[in-house]
Amino acid sequence: MTNSSTEADLDEAHNTAHHKETEFVGTPDIDHDEIEEAVPGHELDVELARGRHSIAELKRLESRTSIRSRVSRVSRAISGVSSRRRKAKERIPFVPLPLSDLSAGVVGWDSQDDPAMPLNFPTRKKWLIVGLLSSITFVTPFASSILAPGIGHLSQDFHNTDSIIGAMTVSIYLLGYVIGPLFLAPLSEIYGRKPVLGIANVFFCLWQIGCALAPNISALIVFRFFAGVGGAGCLTLGAGVISDVFRTDERGFAMGIYTLGPLIGPTIGPLIGGYLAQTIGWRWDFWIVLIVAVVITALTEIFNSETNPRVLIERKIVRLRKELGRDDLRSVYVPSGPQPSAKRILLNGLIRPTKMLVLSPLVFFLSVYIAFTYGVLYILFTTIPIVFQDTYGWSVGTTGLVYISLGAGNLVGWMIITLRSDKDIVRRTRANDGVFEPEMRLPISVYFGCLLPVTFFWYGWTTHAVNHWASAVFSLFPFAVGIMGIFLPITTYLVDCYPMYAASAIAANTVLRSLVGMLLPLAGPSMYSTLGLGWGNSLLGFISIAMIPMPLLFWKYGARLRKAQKFVL
Repeated sequence: MTNSSTEADLDEAHNTAHHKETEFVGTPDIDHDEIEEAVPGHELDVELARGRHSIAELKRLESRTSIRSRVSRVSRAISGVSSRRRKAKERIPFVPLPLSDLSAGVVGWDSQDDPAMPLNFPTRKKWLIVGLLSSITFVTPFASSILAPGIGHLSQDFHNTDSIIGAMTVSIYLLGYVIGPLFLAPLSEIYGRKPVLGIANVFFCLWQIGCALAPNISALIVFRFFAGVGGAGCLTLGAGVISDVFRTDERGFAMGIYTLGPLIGPTIGPLIGGYLAQTIGWRWDFWIVLIVAVVITALTEIFNSETNPRVLIERKIVRLRKELGRDDLRSVYVPSGPQPSAKRILLNGLIRPTKMLVLSPLVFFLSVYIAFTYGVLYILFTTIPIVFQDTYGWSVGTTGLVYISLGAGNLVGWMIITLRSDKDIVRRTRANDGVFEPEMRLPISVYFGCLLPVTFFWYGWTTHAVNHWASAVFSLFPFAVGIMGIFLPITTYLVDCYPMYAASAIAANTVLRSLVGMLLPLAGPSMYSTLGLGWGNSLLGFISIAMIPMPLLFWKYGARLRKAQKFVL
């Protein structure tokens, strides 16, 4: 591969960078890091394996080194790696990214092996980034629900008797999740993921101090809102980062690791928050969150790297303009012709998530499904203390143990999805004559969707009849398993559909689910007082049954809808 390509090659590469059908290949790629591990200490061997020496060079080197034995060792190493990788899983081929053509004034990647390309980051670096993202993505949803068991204590401290105002101290945090993504996602696509994420994390940390020192319940609600705005950064940008650094058939597992936080974090938050509120006071909820968040934010700033391809190429253009003295250079990701102003670029980025939510049926209807499950999850968070303290007479600290059932279910669902997701799409690609379609992510969600109504009917009528507490606790487990099987495949599907604008697609999803997650819990106490626990939960069960076929519909018609959409991102 040369460092430049013809204009026709560039156009072809640019087109394939978007969703293009590719042929399935059963032969795995060779990871350079694995070669280095297989033949440690032999830099020349690694160079040979990477194909950087010509035949003439080999002949010159042969007389001075035992090159044949080295080549043999490298061949055996490659063969062993290939065998292990082939047994591990088959692969969907890599879709080439656009390359530079300086003769035409176009700047892209130097080659498909360009080390600056995020897809070529070392494996350890990729997983370090995912680990950091997953850590902060656990903390911010954890902070959303940690206050739930302490609502009664803080209401007493602030002399509040309105149950809706009390519930709002929890749900207002999710309004921050609605507002934050609308500008964080487009800013990350213009200025980069790393700086925007860093600023959002710092913003989140600062408002924890405000919450801990809040003088009244009104101030606490305002401070919680701003904390939610900052906490939305990792939820909005993480999927974009994973799209930048992982191939399609690796993305499902990476998304599984990353999205574990938003689902398991809120279930662990009340467990810890309940004991904190009962022992040292609800204000310590925020001090604990602050300490953990500051440590993770510092580590993220030190070890994180920019991954947005557009931003990396723009930085490369700035450098080349200085080095080559050429002002005519432009990014391969920017169409030729008159370039939009910085103001127009920012405006387009700001309206993109809203445009996707309103104009794309894929984004809208699947976001509605996730929003419903997310909203019901927060209904449970805010009403579990009422149900178990009033109905079963439990203390605040003991009530926090109920959330273990949700956490265990999340963990089981996460394990099933992350272990099966990428294998399933490889199998479906092979069965589809070697053509990968993002819709292959969706069928598994139908099975998991069937678990949601099980919980609603079981939990509702168990608590209505005041049956044994163990039945009520265990009834939450199927819901937690099911929500994982809905959330993960649909989120990964949206990333696969819009790889270049993954942050905006997830921002649109986050906005709707957070809005519903904020509003539904406010209606929870009124719904249960009017309909009772039995029929109130049954209503949610009937709605969840109606939504079960939705992933199946998009599995069948999603490709047609993607190709028919006419709006410009």
